[in-house]
Amino acid sequence: MHCTIALVLCLVPASPGDPTQTGIQAFKAGDYKLAVEHLTKAIAQDPKNFDALAYRASASDRQRQFAEAAPDFTKCIDLRPKEARSDNARGAVHFKLGKLKESLADFDKFLALEPAQKNEHWMRGITLYYLEMFDEGRKQFEGYENVDTNDVENAVWHFMCVARKDGVEKARAGLLKIGKDKRVPMMEVYDLFAGKLKPDDVLKAAKTPDTSAKLLSQQMFYAHLYLGVYYEVHGDTKKALEHLEQAVQQRQENHYMWEVARVHRDLRKR
Repeated sequence: MHCTIALVLCLVPASPGDPTQTGIQAFKAGDYKLAVEHLTKAIAQDPKNFDALAYRASASDRQRQFAEAAPDFTKCIDLRPKEARSDNARGAVHFKLGKLKESLADFDKFLALEPAQKNEHWMRGITLYYLEMFDEGRKQFEGYENVDTNDVENAVWHFMCVARKDGVEKARAGLLKIGKDKRVPMMEVYDLFAGKLKPDDVLKAAKTPDTSAKLLSQQMFYAHLYLGVYYEVHGDTKKALEHLEQAVQQRQENHYMWEVARVHRDLRKR
């Protein structure tokens, strides 16, 4: 997805020289382990230090320590119940932990505080899909069309919601129209779901020549993720899991959709 609602809180730094400020500086420099060390000292001095709790939660999230991030975000919510981003951030962490009902409750609380963000909240739509709330998910992705009409992923998740409820043919007939998604191989993914291409065409498009290893990994990740969900809605569980496994192997750092692929694989394995 293109638009991402901010998960890291925008906070006022503490006074220079204290562990809160040092931790925030380490976080901004990308040293999340060091950030946690300093912020933990700050929290020991003041357990109600909102800034330290919020940044420590975000640093834990960046290190994929989701079980540590969630309670810190909970403390932030307790301290400032109207700070909507805390609910949103915890909703994302709950999703990554596979706690889908909790994720939806957090996202809904966020939107109750920030209703103007409703259309943009594609993460909520994905949570709805895994909760099998397909009608509500469809509406969420239709709302996202008011934000971005060039996002193949939004059209695909909409397709999946419709297909799981009403069948593939109805989903294809109602496939959302998009403009131009510049990411490789997203236009081929769109044509696959539209019935115009085959899975091998998506893989071929993803393997662009003279591409950096990082970009090629990203392209192969998207190809395998959406081939996985394609096979799922077409009833081929074996191939779906094979492609989801390959998507997860294309590790993408601090990437929500990579976490979606991992959660999807884990849910289907169960």
